[in-house]
Amino acid sequence: MNISTVVSVLNVGVLLTLFVIYARIYNKTRAVFTIGLMFFSVMLILHNLIAVYAYLVMAPLYPADLLAYFVAIHVAELVGIISLLRVTL
Repeated sequence: MNISTVVSVLNVGVLLTLFVIYARIYNKTRAVFTIGLMFFSVMLILHNLIAVYAYLVMAPLYPADLLAYFVAIHVAELVGIISLLRVTL
């Protein structure tokens, strides 16, 4: 569970970086598309914050067999978000 929490916090950090980049792009260009990207990043931040909260509060309720799947899901998300950050830069 600790690994999932750490990866989720990393996801939030990368997503906050993306949000700041998108906000700067919006301020320069006023392109409506970047508002959608900002909304997308905020929703993923919310998803990861809820996941961290759930891991910390409800950890005893999760069977040990699920933990590897949670890690895989969050690592896959981290790889996707880092790819998006790389393309954005």
